Amino acid sequence: MAADAQAVIEAPALQSKYSDAGSEESDFNSDENVNNSESVVTPNGAKDSLNAKSDSYQMQHIVDMLKKLKLNPLAKEFVPSYCYNNRDQMLFVPANKTLVADAFPNNRRQRGNNYNQGRRRMNNRAFRAQREDSIRRTVYVSDIDHNVTEERLAALFSAYGQVVDCRVCGDPHSRLRFAFVEFADEYSARAALSLCGTILGFSPLKVLPSKTAILPVNPTFLPRSEDEREMCARTVYCTNIDKKVSQADVKNFFETRCGEVSRLRLLGDQVHSTRIAFVEFVMI
Repeated sequence: MAADAQAVIEAPALQSKYSDAGSEESDFNSDENVNNSESVVTPNGAKDSLNAKSDSYQMQHIVDMLKKLKLNPLAKEFVPSYCYNNRDQMLFVPANKTLVADAFPNNRRQRGNNYNQGRRRMNNRAFRAQREDSIRRTVYVSDIDHNVTEERLAALFSAYGQVVDCRVCGDPHSRLRFAFVEFADEYSARAALSLCGTILGFSPLKVLPSKTAILPVNPTFLPRSEDEREMCARTVYCTNIDKKVSQADVKNFFETRCGEVSRLRLLGDQVHSTRIAFVEFVMI
């Protein structure tokens, strides 16, 4: 009877001991790997699987743990490769800062390109508008006698308004020349159309509205003094000269037919089949 009583008293103590051990083992296993099954040692030494209630508790524990995580979308592993400043250094923005599009080099480059393109388009529009205005202020003059100079032609048209530019050009297929006369305003250009049919030199002029503007000339190519202007007036430009013809032959040709030559330059290269020459005479 006493032995039975002792067994009854020790059994709860043994059961409590094993229950505490099982609880510690359960906490250890849940911290180590939540996916592993947790077992409890019973007083008989057998291992039983957790019941459905323990499984639900573990799953809820995982859900609560994930909710507490704060993911930073600007962390290194989330930043794409094209946002690199260089190959070894990446650009990061603090989590408490607002991400600005200008922080990325690609976006800055795109903004710069858009700005340059917009400025280029604006410059092109301004250039076209200026060119169209210049065309409206310009008249085309044809059938100009070879003895008529730019100064004489500009003096004739200046009676209808201020002449900004006057450009006389030669036509290799005609003995007559043509010119472009640009005025300071459109009204003067329209008034100058009445000069059509006016005889200047030995030929009547034809005056029409111009379809093109006068191209600007590099000022470094223009004569800078009265001596250079006179030199240009005494010089002619020749093309299509056979390479077999010498400089002496060219000089003799012009002196026989035109007059004394003071200076001559014969130019050519390996690309073109003919050469060119500048012939300066003693007298105009």
